[in-house]
This record gives sequence, structure tokens and C-alpha cells, in this order.
Amino acid sequence: GLLVGTLDVVLDSSARVAPYRILYQAPDSLVYWTIACGCSRKEITEHWEWLEQNLLQTLSIFENENDINTFVRGKIQGIIAEYNKINGIKEDDDTEKFKEAIVKFHKLFGMPEEEKLVNYYSCSYWKGKVPRQGWVYLSINHLCFYSFLMGREAKLVIRWVDITQLEKNATLLFPDMIKVSTRSSEHFFSVFLNITETFKLMEQLANIAMRQLLDNEGFEQDRSLPKLKKKSPKKVSALKRDLDARAKSERYRALFRLPKDEKLDGHTDCTLWTPFNKMHILGQMFVSTNYICFSSKEENLCSLIIPLREVTIVEKADSSSVLPSPLSISTKNRMTFLFANLKDRDFLVQRISDFLQQTTSKIYLEKNISGSYISSDDEVFTRSSSLISASPHKSLSSESEGERQFNLNDNGIPTATQALMTMYRRRSPEEFNPKLAKEFLKEQAWKIHFAEYGQGVCMYRTEKTRDLVLKGIPESMRGELWLLFSGAINEMATHPGYYEDLVEKSMGKYNLATEEIERDLHRSLPEHPAFQNEMGIAALRRVLTAYAFRNPNIGYCQAMNIVTSVLLLYAKEEEAFWLLVALCERMLPDYYNTRVVGALVDQGVFEELARDYVPQLYDCMQDLGVISTISLSWFLTLFLSVMPFESAVVVVDCFFCEGIKVIFQLALAVLDANVDKLLNCKDDGEAMTVLGRYLDSVTNKDSTLPPIPHLHSLLSDDVEPYPEVDIFRLIRSSYEKFGSIRADLIEQMRFKQRLKVIQTLEDTTKRNVVRTIVTETSFTIDELEELYALFKVK
Repeated sequence: GLLVGTLDVVLDSSARVAPYRILYQAPDSLVYWTIACGCSRKEITEHWEWLEQNLLQTLSIFENENDINTFVRGKIQGIIAEYNKINGIKEDDDTEKFKEAIVKFHKLFGMPEEEKLVNYYSCSYWKGKVPRQGWVYLSINHLCFYSFLMGREAKLVIRWVDITQLEKNATLLFPDMIKVSTRSSEHFFSVFLNITETFKLMEQLANIAMRQLLDNEGFEQDRSLPKLKKKSPKKVSALKRDLDARAKSERYRALFRLPKDEKLDGHTDCTLWTPFNKMHILGQMFVSTNYICFSSKEENLCSLIIPLREVTIVEKADSSSVLPSPLSISTKNRMTFLFANLKDRDFLVQRISDFLQQTTSKIYLEKNISGSYISSDDEVFTRSSSLISASPHKSLSSESEGERQFNLNDNGIPTATQALMTMYRRRSPEEFNPKLAKEFLKEQAWKIHFAEYGQGVCMYRTEKTRDLVLKGIPESMRGELWLLFSGAINEMATHPGYYEDLVEKSMGKYNLATEEIERDLHRSLPEHPAFQNEMGIAALRRVLTAYAFRNPNIGYCQAMNIVTSVLLLYAKEEEAFWLLVALCERMLPDYYNTRVVGALVDQGVFEELARDYVPQLYDCMQDLGVISTISLSWFLTLFLSVMPFESAVVVVDCFFCEGIKVIFQLALAVLDANVDKLLNCKDDGEAMTVLGRYLDSVTNKDSTLPPIPHLHSLLSDDVEPYPEVDIFRLIRSSYEKFGSIRADLIEQMRFKQRLKVIQTLEDTTKRNVVRTIVTETSFTIDELEELYALFKVK
């Protein structure tokens, strides 16, 4: 970027000569060529360093001066062209340039008209030992490169679905290089003007291709892109903007656990007044179709989610030197949030007002009630209370004893209106012991927290919230807090009556999923009294069948029954359904499809993390082949199938609050605690026994539940018992040793593993198909594989 900072001056012949310049001159030529110029020695030195790192070392490869000449001129012209493309003076010129590039792309590579070009970048492609300076074209389905230098043409076309690895790495020769691997070859690209942007786009396109292989669905361009401010330059194609918007929306949804269809409209720096510590916290405000969110610059300091359905007033307050450009937002539960230091406040308020009107209309249509919103000259945006649709605020205390356990709606379809645990708590009210006293203190701590930080979806979420979760959520509050932290509360609030409709539609339907569900119903927490009778079993059947009906791509997968039965213990039936939706579709992506791709991807991520964090154990575990065995059962059931129940639910508490990083941390902590024993294991069976016994011994001494016998412990009664491991100490230790694992790092590692896993599955499918039909045809195996590949392309 520094090098081309002054190239516009170089290109302008009328510009005065800069005091510092870098010139290029071939030994046998009298002409020199200006490569860069600068106003100070510091500036020109930075240009020279860029040349040293990115260009000069490459020149030693060429054998004659002419080749060097051509390469340097081609490279610098490419950089100038790309700089002009990014910083073009006239918008129309850029559009024309992009149109030219589209025509060239279709012509050079013989692409069909419907193949959409996303962007193109100047770079060098290494063909053998010689770099070819040219352009890389990135389209929806292909990565293409073209160069014509020294009378030689270099052309390359790779389908995204054929890529097995995509890496950005540094070599001795180049500080930045992108390596693209397919099953049969490796390709290297270097000397990019903006390698980060290029690589990010490559990742996105490869991800879309993997998703197509997984779901067999084509790419649909989204034409409803976020509204640009008037000042914003439209330097990129609509398709590139679409992909950028998708990536931002995806990160936004993951950060705040929002529904899958939520689209980010924009974000801006601001401060938020936090009444609990009387400070203005620096961070970013995010605005989307249905939510206003805030995240502090300092990680975990404070985050906020305000659904627009909860908003009553948005008001621009008067600016002052202490509080410039303030904006206050009030909600139905009488909380007021004060944001300040907002740039483009008017534009922001207008966008929020637009979305509020849309939310109001949606509620109007859904509930079919009359009312009107009031808007007074853009300063205040208010909604009348008659349009408020969210369910009335529910307290976290358990329901009254006299309440009916089932709700019979108009169609006579029963759904459990209580969490199963409230019906099967096997203790008398007068029984009181130290454990109950501790439970009572936990409940009090949460109530104090709510009083200070707010309660429900709009509460301030801080480090203190997380610390309370790590100490274990009280039994009576578990269902409500799981709903809150997972974001399932939002989907449930915006889909009233959806679950009952699904139950009605799916009742009496029979298919492969319902057969598998029936087979597994009595294997789901059979040791718990709630699932030793028809009431618990029927609730589990309804939730699993309704979900299979909602999402036929997943249908039903083993392990879903174990997780769902635990959700039903702590949440009402409809709440358990929405928690399952949050798990399958957002928090554990692709875990429960037929090929458990997500779990296999995370297994690969876990192997990488184990190599980095417990290196002394990694080789031994690889030799024994244990990591792949353990991680599937641990991850698919969130430790519920391998740990005593009362300990495993504490893991689920942390998972709903912190996400998948908790599961990785805990898995590493379990390996770390057993290093010596595992190093002495001779085979995988012995290693599995060591880990199984350790996990059996994980206890929750705070639990007020009667102990539930655990399958593993029932099988190993004859062996000397393992010393007890406290679950809270284990979780604390996992944070102390492995807490540095970040969610964005996990996402990067997941991308890398996803390419590997999906391509391996594709290869397995191909082999199985070919093996099935090879005896029935006169084609050879190689010919059948080629036909299969052609069939997949078509």
C-alpha cells in the first residue's frame, strides 16, 4: 500500500518531480523508469523495503535481462492498475473497468454467461521456478489466473469444489504467499497488493462451494444489500458487496447468538453508559433488521442485545461537551440505554426508525390488532403499547404447584407446560441440608445480579455474568438462562404458535427419521425417572419429530435424543424445541446431519489444538488413534453421555453461555489431567478406559439432585474407584490453562478442516459409487471416476 501511495503522482506527467525517487534502469539501456517517489527519506525507504521483500528476491530466478525487464514492468503496471481500480477517481470508470474484466474473464476462460465474476487481483503465479505476473480472477465457482508475458501464455482454471487446502503462509523467498491445493496439484500465488482481502474472498468462495457439496444447493445472490451512506464509495461489484455483507452478518449473528436470517445493516463506534459501574464504555453499536446490539472494545467487559420488538422510544438527546451526539433507547421492561459519541447519528436514527416501523407492521400482521405508531419530527420514535407482542415477562421462579402439567390447545394436541424436572424432583419441601442452602445462595446471587444488570433479553452481559455461570446455574433458573444465553428466546418470541403447528402436522407421519426416533426414545437418559414413563417419552417424541419435520436435511441423528432429554428436564416443551433449534442450526453447525460433518470438522480442530496445547501427548494419541474416538462422543453429546448427569449439566450451562470453546477447553483439560497415564497406555482400549474412569469420577458436590447411576460406572464396579474430580475445579482449570482459545481462531481452524473433511467424504462417496457399479459395466475404474466427476460438475 505504501509503495503505490504516490503512484498517482508518478502517472501525472505535469506533477513536479518528487525529492526522492526509485528508478529502474536496465544495464544496456539509456532510459530509466520511475517506480516510486516520496516526499521524505522515510517514505522512500518504506517503498524500498516493500520492493526488497516482494520483488527484488524474485529477480535472481531470471536468467537474462530481458526477462527481468518484462517482469518488473508487468509487476509495477499490475500494481498501478490495481491501485487505480481500488482508488479510481471516477466511479463510472471503475464500473467500466469491471465490465471489461467480466468480458475478458468469460472470453479468456470460456466461461458461460451465468458464471459471475466477484473480483480480480494483480499477482504472480509460480509456474515451475518462474513467476508469471498477471491477474487472478475469482468467480462464484472458479479460481482462474491469466498471464501473457515474454510471448508466453499462462492460464489456470480451478473449481472451488476441487480445492482441498487453502493456506496463507510465508516462505524465505516471500513474506506473503497463498497456496491452493487440489487432490492432484499445488499452486502458489504471491506479490499481492492486498493479500488479506484476496485470501478472505478466496476463503468465502471455497466455503460457499463446500456448503454446496454438503447441501446440494446452488448459490443465490442477495439483492437486498445494506443501504449505503451517500458518502460511501461503491468501488466493488454488487456480488463482492453481497459476499462481504454475508460474512459480516455471519460474524454478527455468531457474536450475539441471533437467528439465522438476521442481516447486519451496519455498525459504528460509540460509547455506552453502564449504570452498574457508572462508566462510558467504548465499543461498537450494531444495527440489523430486528436488533440493536453493543459489544465493548475490551473483550468480555460488556455486551448488549436489544430486540426492536422490546423498544418503545428512540430519542436523540441534546449534545454536550461531556456527552457528544447522545442517543437514548427505552424498552418495555423500563430499561433505558444511553449511547454517545455516535458518528452520523441522524442517518443511524433514520435506519432504526425504518426497522422499527417494519417490526411494528410485522407484529400488526401477526397479531392482527389495531394501533398506531407515533413519530414526531425524527427526534423521537415511539410505539404505542397496543402493538406490543412479546410474551409477558416471566419470572424465573418455578410454576405454581397447582398448574396443569399439560396444555391442550384447540386441536387437542398435548404439550408439557412444565419442565420435567419440576415434576420429578424427589425431595420433600421440608427437607433442608447444606446443599440446599448453597443452592439458595446461588439463586440469591443471580437475583442480586438481575437487580444490578437487568433481567431478560436486554440485560447487560458482563464478565460477572460469565463468572456466575461458571459457578453453576441454580436448578430452578437453568431453563430460562439457557434460553437467554443461546438466543433461543428470540426465535421463540418471534414464532408464536409455530411449535404447536409443527406438532400437529408431524403427528402420525412415518418415515426413516420417525423410525429411528422410536428406536432411540427408551435409550435417552433411561436412568432418570422422568423418562421411565410415557409422559416424558411422549414429550421427547413430540420435540424430536417436530424438529425432524422442520428440518428434513438433518431429520434425526443419534445423540440428539440424549441432548433433547436433558433440555426437556429443565425447559418447557416448546422452549426445549427452540433450544434444540439453536443447537442444531447455530451453536453446533452441521453436527447432526447424516454424515456428522460438523463433529468431524471439530474433531480435526481438536487434533490441531491438542498438537499445540498438549504436544507431549499428541504423537502418542495419534499412534493410538484415540482423539478421533473420544472427540465424537464428547462433542456430539456435550459430555452428557460420558460424565455423571449432575456434572455434565454444568458443562451445558457453560456451553450455552460461552459456546463451543468451552467444549474444546474442557476436552484439553481432561487430556492434560491424564498425561502420565495416557503416555503409559499400550493400546486404544487402555487409553479409553483411563479417560472413561476419569470422566466417571467427575462429581458435582453442589448438586441437590439424588445421584443418578451412570452407565460407565455401572460397568466398572469391580475396579478400585478413581479419586473424585470436582467439576467446578475442572472447568476453572480449563479456563486457566486453555482460556486463550478464541472463537475467531476456532472459526479459522474449522474452515481449514471443513475443506479436508468434505473432500474426504466426497472421495469416499465416489469410491463407494464406483465400487457398486464397476462389476455391472465395461468401463474401467478410472473411466468411472472421470464419469462420476463429470456427473458432479453437471
